[in-house]
Amino acid sequence: MNIEAVKAIYRFEMARARRTVFQSIVSPVISTALYFIVFGSAIGSRITEIEGISYGSFIVPGLIMLMVLTQSIANASFGIYFPKFTGTIYEILSAPISSFEIVLGYVGAAATKSLILGLIILATAHLFVPLEIQHPFWMLAFLVLTCITFSLFGFIIGVWADGFEKLQIIPLLVITPLVFLGGTFYSISMLPPFWQTVSFFNPVVYLVSGFRWSFFEMADVNVWLSLGMIGFFLALCMATIWWIFHTGYEIKD
Repeated sequence: MNIEAVKAIYRFEMARARRTVFQSIVSPVISTALYFIVFGSAIGSRITEIEGISYGSFIVPGLIMLMVLTQSIANASFGIYFPKFTGTIYEILSAPISSFEIVLGYVGAAATKSLILGLIILATAHLFVPLEIQHPFWMLAFLVLTCITFSLFGFIIGVWADGFEKLQIIPLLVITPLVFLGGTFYSISMLPPFWQTVSFFNPVVYLVSGFRWSFFEMADVNVWLSLGMIGFFLALCMATIWWIFHTGYEIKD
């Protein structure tokens, strides 16, 4: 493996995050803090507890997932799209570096940035609500797997997009609604039976449920099913990226 090439891509992407720290880190943290304030005041005054957990604490895992999913996709998609936009992607493709190493550099950096953001938001949450993590190992495992999986998904979007508008379509019109409807601010058990059934077709439900279980030992679906869904989506993204490099789709054309 060409470690130096992977490190070069990784360091370049991390340096870009440092140059845009307000957009990459500060802005999402402020947005999440506003969610705590608004939802904690508006809804928290009406829903004091959910299954014995204060509403403010209950929404913490969902808010972390909301930011981690969107930022993982944004970081990875822009990271690979910008070389396509400027034409420097051909320099990367002609360099003595494999497709695996290219993906490792870009996705590794995007996942790292999202992981840092998730941990900062977790630390910030302690300023607003009392929080205790029942299973720290599984919390970190869910967080890391989610960062990697959706960074891979963002990489796919960056390759597919042929304009800056397309970079925003799926995150804004698909991912964000799925997260909001995936149990971020409520428990699926609070819905009528029909909408509970519909919710289980939302893949984000499994991510939020598993992540929330690591905090409070409560979940809308079995935790192993949540892990299985993450593993399935991870494998699907990896297979798609293999196909992209194998065929040269939107890269070598």
